[in-house]
Amino acid sequence: MDMGYSSSPAYVKQSKVKGRLLYHGIKRLFDLLASLVALILLSPLFLWLAIKIHAEDGGPVFYSQIRIGKDEKPFRIYKFRSMVVNAEKLKKDLLEQNEVEGAMFKMHDDPRITKIGKFIRAHSLDELPQLWNVLIGNMSLVGPRPPLPNEVEQYTDYDKQRLLVKPGCSGLWQATSRNAADFADMVQLDIEYINRSGVFFDLWIIIKTIGVIFHPNGMYEE
Repeated sequence: MDMGYSSSPAYVKQSKVKGRLLYHGIKRLFDLLASLVALILLSPLFLWLAIKIHAEDGGPVFYSQIRIGKDEKPFRIYKFRSMVVNAEKLKKDLLEQNEVEGAMFKMHDDPRITKIGKFIRAHSLDELPQLWNVLIGNMSLVGPRPPLPNEVEQYTDYDKQRLLVKPGCSGLWQATSRNAADFADMVQLDIEYINRSGVFFDLWIIIKTIGVIFHPNGMYEE
């Protein structure tokens, strides 16, 4: 199977969003079982990370934030904290150093990232608490990255196509392009994923994502 993506503009096929009850049923069942098993098996890693994060600066272990999900519905996402406690306040002073165009913030060597934060981000370990979001049903293991409310405010109708499905812990752009993808590329890859979504394609992305954890390809997502 060709796992590449087209360079031409893509639009969501409505047949890929509506219906497909069997696929969506299998996907939800897999999300439920896989997230539950992963949370149990990874609990020792969670404890180790919690100790390391708290020991560095005495701040909270987890970080929560409002994101926008399917059909533009807001929900609270959870991550291991990888930045200083006042990261949101410091962000306004860094906006001019944003390294991508469009409704997204990315920056190499972000001064807000802690020492342990650099490690857990490099291996995508900061995203692990999102398994809870998957378990309760406001995220999936695979899907578009859930954007911030202020990012969605800048979306065009074309960009909003990526909000037609449930957001995911990982997706096509995270498993393949990472830093090489700007906002326009990310949107196109998300639409590409929606149009090609299926059980085997989802499994391929999950396998690629696991590979990224052990062999990082460089990620600096806000």
